[in-house]
Amino acid sequence: MLKEVMQDILISCGSVAKVVQSARVKSSYCKALPRMPREDCFLLLVALALKTVAGLENGLARTPPMGWMPFERFRCVTDCVKFPRDCISERLFMRTADLLVSEGYAAAGYEYLIIDDCWMEKERNRITNELMPDRERFPSGLSHLSAYVSQLLITILFSVLVSACQIHNKSLKFGLYHDVGARTCMHLGPGAKGFHAIDAKTFAKWNVDYVKLDGCYVQGIDLNKAYPAFGQALNKTGRPMVYSCSWPYYQNHPNFELIKKHCNLWRFADDIRDSIASVARIMLKYYRMQQNLTKHAGPGSWNDPDMLVLGNFHLSYDASRMQLALWAVLAAPLIMSNDLQTVRPEIRALLQNRAIIEVDQDPLGIPGQCVLISNSIQVWLRPVMPTNNIGLRSFAVAFANVGNHEECPLCPLTFTIVLQDLGFTNQMGYTVYDLFDSKHILGLFKPKDEFTVRINPSGVEFYKFKPEDIY
Repeated sequence: MLKEVMQDILISCGSVAKVVQSARVKSSYCKALPRMPREDCFLLLVALALKTVAGLENGLARTPPMGWMPFERFRCVTDCVKFPRDCISERLFMRTADLLVSEGYAAAGYEYLIIDDCWMEKERNRITNELMPDRERFPSGLSHLSAYVSQLLITILFSVLVSACQIHNKSLKFGLYHDVGARTCMHLGPGAKGFHAIDAKTFAKWNVDYVKLDGCYVQGIDLNKAYPAFGQALNKTGRPMVYSCSWPYYQNHPNFELIKKHCNLWRFADDIRDSIASVARIMLKYYRMQQNLTKHAGPGSWNDPDMLVLGNFHLSYDASRMQLALWAVLAAPLIMSNDLQTVRPEIRALLQNRAIIEVDQDPLGIPGQCVLISNSIQVWLRPVMPTNNIGLRSFAVAFANVGNHEECPLCPLTFTIVLQDLGFTNQMGYTVYDLFDSKHILGLFKPKDEFTVRINPSGVEFYKFKPEDIY
C-alpha cells in the first residue's frame, strides 16, 4: 500500500518528483540501504516528496531563500559570439548548475538557480501570446533547462541516502525574472501587463519554482493592485512558486502590511554593485527603515537587500566577510551573483560557512537591527536559537568597522562594550563563539563584563552569544 501512496505523491509533485520517479528511486535506492528497513526508506522518500510541495499560505520561504542569480556579475550580455562565457544563455546556467552541486554550494543550502532579465524574445508568441525564451541563446527551451537543473537531485539524493540514511531535499530549483509593467527593465522584453494568467501558466508549464517580479514601465499601473494580482495568478496555477517582489522599491511610501500578505520577499533598496560603498548604502537604507522593515519580516516574508557580491572584483576579503555577516543578521535571502568558476577558495569557504548560514536560516525568523553606532563602529544584533532552559535567546552580533574613522580611516579599530548595554540579561552568562571560526570559543561572559573586539577597516567580527542554563 505504501508503494502505491508513494507513486501517487511522486506523480503530483512536478518536475523534481518526476525525475525521482523516472530513476525508480523507490526501488533502487532503498535496495542500496541494507541497514534501513524498506518501509522506513519509503517513508523518508514520502517526506521528501511532501517537502517539494509543502508550503503564502503559499507556505514557501519559511527561511530566507538561498541560491544564485547572474545580474550583478553578468548583467545583460547577449552577444554570445564575442562573449561566450559571459552571455546570458543556457550554457551559463547549465555550467552554474553543475558548479553549485560539484563545488558544495547546493549542499550548503544554495538551491535556487534564478535567471534574471534578458532571457526572453523581444515579443510574445503571435498565436498564443506566451513569453518565449531567446531562440539563439536558449535553443533547448526553458522546460529543458528546468529539467536539467532538477535532475541534479539524483546524484545528490543517492549520496545523501547512502552516507547518512537521511532525506534532505537538496535538489536545485529553477527561478525566472519577469516585470509587472509593459516591458522588462534592461532587455525591454514583454512585461506581464495584461497577461498575468497567461504568464503564470507559462511559468508553471516550465516548472518554475521562484519568480522575481520587477517594476519598470508601469505607467498607468497601480502597483498595490498589480503585484497582488500577479501573485494570485501564480497561486491559481497550483504550482508552488516563491514570489519575489520589487514592489516597495518603486514606491515612496510602501504599505508593508499589504506587501507581506502577497510576497515572500521584497526589494527595498537600489540594485547592489560590486563595491563596499554599495553595501554600505544598502545598510544605511535598512538602518533608516529598520523599525518598519523588521516589524513585517519573518518566516515566509523577508526583506531583500539584494544579491551577495562576494567573489567578484572589488570586495576585499574583509569587506566580503562584512557583507555576509550583515546579510545573515538581517535574515536576508542569500542569493549569490558571481562567477562560480572563478570564486577563490577563501571566498567559497565564506559563502559555505555553515555557522553563518545557520544564523541566516534561523527558524525563529526574527530579523536583526543596528542597535548602536559609535563613530565608525556599528553593532548589529539578531535574536537566534538556541534558548536556555528558561527561554532566554541566543544572539548573533556583528561588530562592523565602516572605515571612515577620520584619524586613520584604513586602520583597525578596537571597540569595547559592556554586554548589558546590548540588552544581555542572563546572570549565568553567555558562551561566545566566533562565527568565522567555529573552533574558536572566546569563553564565558556575564552581563556586566566588558567585551572587546578589534575590527579591520571595512570589516566585521561576528559572534554568537549562547545563554547558559539557570540552576
